[in-house]
Amino acid sequence: MEKDIEKSLELIRRGTVDIINEEELRKKLERSVSEQKPLRIKAGFDPTAPDLHLGHTVLIQKMKHFQELGHQVIFLIGDFTGLIGDPTGKSDTRPALTPEQVQENAATYKEQIFKILDPEKTEVAFNSAWMNEMRSIEMIRLCAKYTVARMLEREDFKQRFQNQRAIAVHEFIYPLIQGYDSVALKADVELGGTDQTFNLLVGRHIQKEYGHEPQIVLTMPLLEGLDGVNKMSKSLGNYVGITEEPGSMFGKLMSISDKLMFRYYELLSSLSLQEISALRESIESGKAHPKEVKARLAMELVSRFHGRDAAEAARRQFDAQFARGEIPDDIPEYILDDSRDRAAVFLPRVLREAGLVKSTSEARRLIKQGAVTMDGHKISTDEIAVPGKAVLKVGKRRYLRLL
Repeated sequence: MEKDIEKSLELIRRGTVDIINEEELRKKLERSVSEQKPLRIKAGFDPTAPDLHLGHTVLIQKMKHFQELGHQVIFLIGDFTGLIGDPTGKSDTRPALTPEQVQENAATYKEQIFKILDPEKTEVAFNSAWMNEMRSIEMIRLCAKYTVARMLEREDFKQRFQNQRAIAVHEFIYPLIQGYDSVALKADVELGGTDQTFNLLVGRHIQKEYGHEPQIVLTMPLLEGLDGVNKMSKSLGNYVGITEEPGSMFGKLMSISDKLMFRYYELLSSLSLQEISALRESIESGKAHPKEVKARLAMELVSRFHGRDAAEAARRQFDAQFARGEIPDDIPEYILDDSRDRAAVFLPRVLREAGLVKSTSEARRLIKQGAVTMDGHKISTDEIAVPGKAVLKVGKRRYLRLL
């Protein structure tokens, strides 16, 4: 049994930042084997946006590891806590979602997670199931199990308090409810990002207060976005959405640095650590080109969310567009108004109206940087002559056919 436990721990440790604490986890695993009773693994997601990106799937991939080990995975959708808004990392009170937004986003989550998790081995729960039933006196008793002093130890609350920025009382309740979710679900292990460490530890405390054995806290790193610096985020534009079109997903993954590629391999790939190490060694020895290893990662991830055929089509499209310099067939078109002087077309306006840039100022900046070409020739001025058809290219992946 000891050998099997160690093998399980090796997979559980993969990519993790912290396990609090591992000795307790070992005992839970041993008991699980001896009693032939799977552990209950919880991870909570507030439905704050309709689409998930690869950063969210770091946790889901770890849940899949637990499924592979035979444990019960609980994908908790915080439809109740989503109405409060997670204050983690916020410098101001976070706006609460409407019930309609929560339900709409929750429905899309359920569709997306089963691209990774086995639906037959996944329990989907909504914390409104027990929170809507909680009486006022029970909520007061829950709040009595934690102190304001302990709550202000949390870094973001502490900074807001010191900077005299508002902290609403309901924000203190959020981590308490997250902890109570672990009581309601009888969680043995809770997963979360490193930014959730405080909330996860509150869960251990709340479980003890209700006479339960405390859960193991397992934290995962926050995945860097395409820039390799900042956390993957839609607001920063450095994300890869899992519902994104296959060609776009493939192209974005091929744009990451060689160093970041192996970070993605470790946290997102289904390959073993030994297989990933072999890929790294093949690059270092010169047996493999980084581009081919990166393409293997892109193929795996696009196949996961869109199927193998779509991934192969995306790779062919990428190779045609970048390796051989061909122009893809399915690029948007923009019809120039013949009433305008085609000898002096104001290019920034065209790029903005066609949706290739967000503003004319962005277009001017890209033109100045030499990132805009027409029929393969760099454009250096805002006004251009377009007597007939032409193809504009902005950056590496944005095309526009002028008619």
